[in-house]
Amino acid sequence: MRFLPDRDHRSYAATIRRLLADAGAHKAARAWAAGDHVPGRALWRSLADTGLPALAVPERRGGLGWYPPELASAFVEIGRAGAPGPLVETVALAAGLSPASPWLAGLLTGDQLATVADPEAGYAVDAHVAEVACVLVDGGLAIARLQGTPLPSVDPSRHLVRCVPGDAVPAQVPRIRALATLLTAAQLLGAGQALLEASVSYVGERRQFGQPVGSFQAVKHQLASVAVELEFARPLLYGAALAVRGDAAADPRDLPAAKAACSRAAYQAARTALQVHGALGYTDEYDPTLLLRKVRALYTAWGTRAACHAAVLDGEPPPG
Repeated sequence: MRFLPDRDHRSYAATIRRLLADAGAHKAARAWAAGDHVPGRALWRSLADTGLPALAVPERRGGLGWYPPELASAFVEIGRAGAPGPLVETVALAAGLSPASPWLAGLLTGDQLATVADPEAGYAVDAHVAEVACVLVDGGLAIARLQGTPLPSVDPSRHLVRCVPGDAVPAQVPRIRALATLLTAAQLLGAGQALLEASVSYVGERRQFGQPVGSFQAVKHQLASVAVELEFARPLLYGAALAVRGDAAADPRDLPAAKAACSRAAYQAARTALQVHGALGYTDEYDPTLLLRKVRALYTAWGTRAACHAAVLDGEPPPG
């Protein structure tokens, strides 16, 4: 198996990173949290213009093919930038819909957003905003009927809506589950990387007792531990991408292992960032706070660490 991205793969990831930076993903996330979804939708259309959702759909269904490793790299950058919206769910649902689905074209062009209810919690992220809302039930997929008003999440750019299943929808449910788990892990890895970079930058500038905080041995050890966790999680993520792609040499346990590792690494990066930033880490106006909250929300999305550990032991895909 080849774990290292080739030149085209790296170039595409760099394009996604530049696009997110130029579009001001953090500003879009703050607007989304305040109820203004226009910047976030414009950002998603720009990402779709690069062919991002089409990388999850075979050519015979109007896409570009089945490329989980490239999608994982793109969602690492999306996680690093803290982009808002149910982007994981949109791409995962597009991957699993039948070719005859009336929603597929809109999802591929970026004109529509989709969401899928977490089967354990019964809530769908931003279902009140998405044009397509579904529920995973008993190995199948159903149209979601929304109940009640959107509820706030620990991440202010994510709102949760209670959903119950309606009419059945033809879909490849295992593909939806697998891709949603993979891309959530990728987002966590990207957010963890961004938090580590912000922490290293901050402790290099902040001074105490006449010297940079980053020169203290205890701080160095904390940041080094985060860096090691993130580096160990990265090959697991791409190994999981190969498993989702269906490579013969891959192991089905690679996916839950990657989700557990990325969750742990990102959570450690978030805790360390909060500690080294001090009170600044609690400030809503400070950009890393967006990622701190997003990591906590994604930590349990599409497979908790406990469920993923159990799946590794059982050799089964993680629930959710």
